[in-house]
Amino acid sequence: MSEKKKESVLAGFKAFLMRGNVVDLAVAVVIGAAFTNIVNSVVKGIISPLVGAIGTKSLDGYTSCLKGPCGIDAKGDAIGVNILWGSVLNAALTFLITAAVVYFLMVLPMAKYLARMEQRRRAKEGVQETMEITELVVLKEIRDELVAQRQGGGSGRPGSGY
Repeated sequence: MSEKKKESVLAGFKAFLMRGNVVDLAVAVVIGAAFTNIVNSVVKGIISPLVGAIGTKSLDGYTSCLKGPCGIDAKGDAIGVNILWGSVLNAALTFLITAAVVYFLMVLPMAKYLARMEQRRRAKEGVQETMEITELVVLKEIRDELVAQRQGGGSGRPGSGY
């Protein structure tokens, strides 16, 4: 590979890495990994015990035997062909619980916060727009008055001196 081609490949790679969305993605992955621990702690420490109080503590033990004889030998290994539908159901419930925790504890409050900020911003822009329009009207009136004074010799008001 020529030196010039090597430089262009490295320059292209550097440009790719320094592009904003790649850096943002890297930050998001790191924050997401840290946030995963928080969500897992909430699910394992609060949500799962509440679900366990209503039903069973673990769904992992629920299986169906596809080809017998099924069971567990002395070493703890499965005998036969078991369908571990309890594990799949447990994973699906864990996903739903995790998604609910993320939505109700993070996404929904953040959306409400951002909506309030947008509403405040719009209200502030509306006030500024009103002020600008009012100032514009006053300036137009002053301009019209000055034009009238130049053309007609005054506004006709007493004490104006024109």
